Amino acid sequence: MLIIFSLAMGGFGIGTGEFAIMGLMPNVALDFGVTEPQVGHLISAYALGVVVGAPLLAIFGAQLFRKHLLIALMAFYAVGNFASAMAGSYETLMVSRFIAGLPHGAYFGVAALVAASLVPLNRRAKAVSYIMMGLALALLFGNPLATLMGQHLEWRYAFGFVACVATLTTVLVFFILPLNREEVRHSSLSELRAFNRPQIWYPLAIGSVGFAGMFCVFSYLAPTLLNVTRVEPIWIPIGLFVFGLGGFVGNILGGWLFDRFQFRSVGLILLWAAVMLALFPIATGTIWSILIACFLIALMVAMGPALQTHLMDVAHGAQTLAAASHHAAFNLANAIGPWLGGMAISAGMGWQVTGYVGSATAVAGLVVFLMAQKQLNNKPEGAIEPCAK
Repeated sequence: MLIIFSLAMGGFGIGTGEFAIMGLMPNVALDFGVTEPQVGHLISAYALGVVVGAPLLAIFGAQLFRKHLLIALMAFYAVGNFASAMAGSYETLMVSRFIAGLPHGAYFGVAALVAASLVPLNRRAKAVSYIMMGLALALLFGNPLATLMGQHLEWRYAFGFVACVATLTTVLVFFILPLNREEVRHSSLSELRAFNRPQIWYPLAIGSVGFAGMFCVFSYLAPTLLNVTRVEPIWIPIGLFVFGLGGFVGNILGGWLFDRFQFRSVGLILLWAAVMLALFPIATGTIWSILIACFLIALMVAMGPALQTHLMDVAHGAQTLAAASHHAAFNLANAIGPWLGGMAISAGMGWQVTGYVGSATAVAGLVVFLMAQKQLNNKPEGAIEPCAK
């Protein structure tokens, strides 16, 4: 369907823009004369932009038609990435990455709601996974492509490419997505009132803590390959591709798991992640073992469509805000993961310590999941019904 394709293209652009800096870390560090952990702060700046922008833009955009909101968010994203490509200093790039992150969460949240409204209830998770497929394809193709641009041209071309994809998405959404004037819209205050419920906050907490482990490993994969596995720089885009392949498979797996196991699927994914992340330091010795580890760790991307669909089920009256906040939570994880990993690396524990740090955050997320599951089990039967729109 052309609508799904157009929305997924926006996801591809956003995913490439978010993760590009991870493969370009050595290039940006050399260009601005900073350390690689300092470049990691650019990742956190973008993630902080998502955390701030997702709820704010969702609240202020709740009264808009979803088509108009999506167009505005994508145009905003294009501007933020053009600014990143033109940044003349480390500090300017830091501000540009923060600005670029602002529309991220609201776009994915609204796009997921549009996709879910197009299909029957029992296929919502699959429809959401199609939107998230753009993010998975960004890991699979966009990020390695951005890394190659940085290695053979200049890192700025990667952000220019992202800005062009965002601009194209804006045009496609304008022409392809129909305007539904009967669409139910909520006031900002009503969304805020409906949002303040524990069944919404628990899944957000799971995403913000439990997913930090993947970002911790992924953010420092390039220097780990160079300094621990000791391979040539050409292996960096290959490692990113394998990571993306795991994310692509995990994204499909997440929709399948939730449609069959509902919220319990999140616990299974977190348990898997905790084990795989703990094994990562052992796998950094050879290129083949670290590539296998990257694929297996990236399967935890399955948590994305699972948590997103669960939030749509429980966020009655606050779906726009909850869907956007889901991505804010994941980007809080994107800020926490590199920050914790950077502290451990700076303390002299070695690049491979990111696996142990990541495993600890996955276990913490599993604890929050068990608390959320207990809260759901205490609800009367039928208290939570799926919502399609």
